[in-house]
Amino acid sequence: MSLQTCPIEHVKARSRSQVRPARPFEVRVVAWAVLHIGVVGPGSIADRRLAPALQQLRGATLWSVCSRDPERARIFAARHGARGPIFGDLADMLADPRLDAVVIATPDRLHAAQAIAAAAAGKHVFVEKPMATSVADAEAVVRACEAAGVRLAVGYHLRFHPGLRALRARVLAGELGRVLHMRATWTFVERDAGNWRASPEVGRWWSLAAVGTHCLDLVRWFLRPACGEIEHARALTSSPVHRSPHDETAAVALRFASGATADILTSVVFRAPRTIEVFGDAGSARGDEVLGPHGGGRIVVGDRELSYEPADPYLGELQDFVDAVAHGRAPEVDAVEGLANVRGLCEMTEA
Repeated sequence: MSLQTCPIEHVKARSRSQVRPARPFEVRVVAWAVLHIGVVGPGSIADRRLAPALQQLRGATLWSVCSRDPERARIFAARHGARGPIFGDLADMLADPRLDAVVIATPDRLHAAQAIAAAAAGKHVFVEKPMATSVADAEAVVRACEAAGVRLAVGYHLRFHPGLRALRARVLAGELGRVLHMRATWTFVERDAGNWRASPEVGRWWSLAAVGTHCLDLVRWFLRPACGEIEHARALTSSPVHRSPHDETAAVALRFASGATADILTSVVFRAPRTIEVFGDAGSARGDEVLGPHGGGRIVVGDRELSYEPADPYLGELQDFVDAVAHGRAPEVDAVEGLANVRGLCEMTEA
């Protein structure tokens, strides 16, 4: 059996809870085993970020590609060195016994059904954010993965930004004192309403799904350990340019259990500096151009610049997923975090 065709073996655990992530299951890892990963949806994020990161992973390889457009799948597979077949149907892809895991990078409303199908086929699941477009669907994904004993990770790559990780460590260590407020601003410009997120058929949110979900995850990641969970969330949304049925601009207000607050500004119709700010009773910190795909930017804590080595956060999140499968542990951004984010998005926009 070749290096490329030996899957990681595991024993599936039985379900205990409906909404908790799968318990650690037995994993028998052969030293030379390689996790075979398939990409579902070879769109721009998979092409520019996920597939290049997959090529650099330890213990995994890009195996197969699934797309409704066979020619698109063929070009994607050739460009990124996929070692297995291409598929035009997800069921056929999931029937491949050599496939161990999938990366789902399709439009948001497709995530839940595809993740559930992958879990039912015994494949580990990495799903791009947000995990689903309703709380009920997100809970169904969690139950399916738990019942199948497969790992579920959600693509919040900012948690693997080395500068943000270093800043969070300082915040949690109390360097800013008691944290009282956090702010995140992430905007960009879409020239027309042709983006699929503007369509009710495959999307539910626009700016909030493109970047707001990342900001929400980032704020929870920074504040929840000391400030508790979000108790109040509201979003004021507007569609002033393209007249989309979905949010072109969103201004979000959050309050945590401790009384700490946060605000998030997202838009697809104007440009503003991409920043985060954290305010405590003993100091503050600011990150400029740290919100994005590149893992760089400038961070200042008080009056001193934070030194760190930029690194690809997409590589970090996918390596964590592969390591979680190999070692039988939960991914860093697991089902609990994915579900909490969907709850937050639904609460703030349904209020």
